[in-house]
Amino acid sequence: PTKDLQTVNIALRVLSRPQVEHLDKIHRNLGQDYNNKVLPSIVNEVLKSVVAQYNADQLITMREKVSQQIIEILNERAKSFHITLDDVAITHLTFGADFTTSVEQKQVAHQEAERSKFLVAKAEQEKKVRVIEAEGEAQAAELISDALKKNGRGLIEVRRIDAAKEIAANLAGSRNVVYLPTGGKEGSSMNMLLNVGQ
Repeated sequence: PTKDLQTVNIALRVLSRPQVEHLDKIHRNLGQDYNNKVLPSIVNEVLKSVVAQYNADQLITMREKVSQQIIEILNERAKSFHITLDDVAITHLTFGADFTTSVEQKQVAHQEAERSKFLVAKAEQEKKVRVIEAEGEAQAAELISDALKKNGRGLIEVRRIDAAKEIAANLAGSRNVVYLPTGGKEGSSMNMLLNVGQ
């Protein structure tokens, strides 16, 4: 287990050879099967001692340092058995289901937090836009009010005529609407729009 008690599985590749000048000692003390007697036990011992010094996330972020520490300690231990290690490498590193689930949940939470930040920033931006639009409309209303005070109701009449032209253009484009003007007394004319179905 790691320092934070997470289960970790590590696969290690070890290429070794006996020290030629000590072959007689190796054969006498360990036999011909020296590799299978020594390496599994010292590899497990070293891995357990090194892994216990780190938290699970440190094994990922500091993998190179952990690997180097394993190599150095393993080389020292193998030398005491007159074995030279030509290559040592971590080939596989996996964690227990709890840790994996925890990492996934952290990533999801981080993404949700980032999304929330984005939504807040977007809402702030939209708020600024609405404030600017409202200020612009207020300035426009003030200008119109000043123009009305200064020039009378002529501006309103021009706007009314423009609106009437736009409505007339829209109605002219529709085949189902008929406009029937009716005559009447001065200032009291009443006009009708009929929606004629097909």
